[in-house]
Amino acid sequence: MLMLFEQILNGLLVGSYYTLLALGLSIIFSLGGVVNLAHGAFYAVGAYLTVLFTDILGFGLAFLITPAVVGLIGIAIEALFLRRLYNKDPILTLLFTFGLAMSGEQALRLIFGASGIPFSIPEFLSGQLHVGDFLYSYYRLSILAVTSLSIAGLWILFNKTSFGLIVRAGVADPEMVRAMGISVKPILSMVFAIGVGLAAVAGSMSASLTGVQPAMGNDIVTAAFVICVLGGLGSFWGVVFAGLLVGILKGVTALYFPPAAEGSIYALMVLVLIFRPRGMFGVKFERLE
Repeated sequence: MLMLFEQILNGLLVGSYYTLLALGLSIIFSLGGVVNLAHGAFYAVGAYLTVLFTDILGFGLAFLITPAVVGLIGIAIEALFLRRLYNKDPILTLLFTFGLAMSGEQALRLIFGASGIPFSIPEFLSGQLHVGDFLYSYYRLSILAVTSLSIAGLWILFNKTSFGLIVRAGVADPEMVRAMGISVKPILSMVFAIGVGLAAVAGSMSASLTGVQPAMGNDIVTAAFVICVLGGLGSFWGVVFAGLLVGILKGVTALYFPPAAEGSIYALMVLVLIFRPRGMFGVKFERLE
């Protein structure tokens, strides 16, 4: 029973990365209609920048600065390139973000090397929580706490602020927002920055647990796309629920039948889509109708 509980916690840990990545993907698609195939590259960039900034500023400041830097990179990319593609064939944004993903990975290889960089758990979080026979590292607990705070902060931002009101209106009826004289361009830039910033947060948290190497975003971004489909594009809590569910499913399956751990995610997706084609909590989009 203790082992099962530990695997559930480990599943929640993995689900934390998945959830932050998937939320970023979902909000970028919801407003801009962009399927960001480069999301995994931003995740990897977040991990590398955390390593780089930690050597200079320490882990605490590095963790705070990295998402902001990645967000600024995202704003520049959105303003200079993606903005030109919004009203054109959607395949163009797919091709651009695919090329961006490949370019980002190769740039990391050229700058930091192909073999990856070792990164240790910060010393002040290296201890363990002891409760009877149960042991769990403070670092892993801190990841769960940061994920919870990030989810709460995002919900407040999109539901309790004027910025969030405009974003939700833009998702529901973008033409109405334009008719009201509200420019969606800066909103699109900020949403893209928040989305890739979330990917950077996930990369920062996973750096010392999964290792830091150029292709680290390739596999995890696939899981993030699956979570978006499972939870339903446009559904905040649907994506959160699906992310944590997928993490727990993967962790428990790894305990009882390890070869099926990865496949269980895709089996769940197929099962959900048979009965709920829009995902568990999916919503309609004006641009897709």
